[in-house]
Amino acid sequence: MNEDPRSDTTHFGYREVPVGEKQKLVGEVFSSVAGSYDLMNDLMSLGIHRVWKRYFVGTAQVKKGDRVLDLAGGTGDIAALLKDRVGESGGLVLGDINGEMLRVGRDRMVDRGNVRGFEYVQCNAEKLPFPDASFDLVTIAFGLRNVTDKDAALREMLRVLKVGGQARVLEFSEVKAAWFKPIYDFHSFNVLPKLGKLFANDADSYQYLAESIRKHPPQDALKAMMDAAGFARARYRNLSGGIVAIHDGWKA
Repeated sequence: MNEDPRSDTTHFGYREVPVGEKQKLVGEVFSSVAGSYDLMNDLMSLGIHRVWKRYFVGTAQVKKGDRVLDLAGGTGDIAALLKDRVGESGGLVLGDINGEMLRVGRDRMVDRGNVRGFEYVQCNAEKLPFPDASFDLVTIAFGLRNVTDKDAALREMLRVLKVGGQARVLEFSEVKAAWFKPIYDFHSFNVLPKLGKLFANDADSYQYLAESIRKHPPQDALKAMMDAAGFARARYRNLSGGIVAIHDGWKA
């Protein structure tokens, strides 16, 4: 379900909106939920997102001294986990299009005592402000589905990678077990917005986030998009029965 480049509209959840408006609408959602982002992920994943993120980082191709870009990384969860892996000689750039999310992440890093080795850059994943071949690893966790032009973002991720570097995408995907799908749908569309209203006074943002998961390309479609973007050896691995998937690709 890739965007049609000839179309003047795109999806914002289940709504069709002008392409130029999606970035603003997504920005409003994440400005609204920035202060409760961990709560949002707990509600959406029943708390399992913390395990997924540890596995995502623990199996990444990264070593001491590497330079890493974490896109949609405003809250700093992935970068904090990567810190020990790149060490003092490495570097971590947190990139996020939303300034409020980036501020939340920076404050959390300071609270954790992580004040060295991090850079914070407000940027659009579709047009990254970095030179070619700048990073050994590029990650994006639970962010690609909110990007308007996913193909452009994938091409940019490849561009800024060094030869041999790895790109990793962690994203909600397509549940595989038929028996679980109705349970998952009920949680997403009946329970989650009510919890968003109860805990964050924001049912609409949580409704959008549930819808955005269903509009995101499923596993094989996203792998095909990575192939088309030019990644070598693109592959994916399902976690928790396909609730999320990790997609990998390398720069040949």
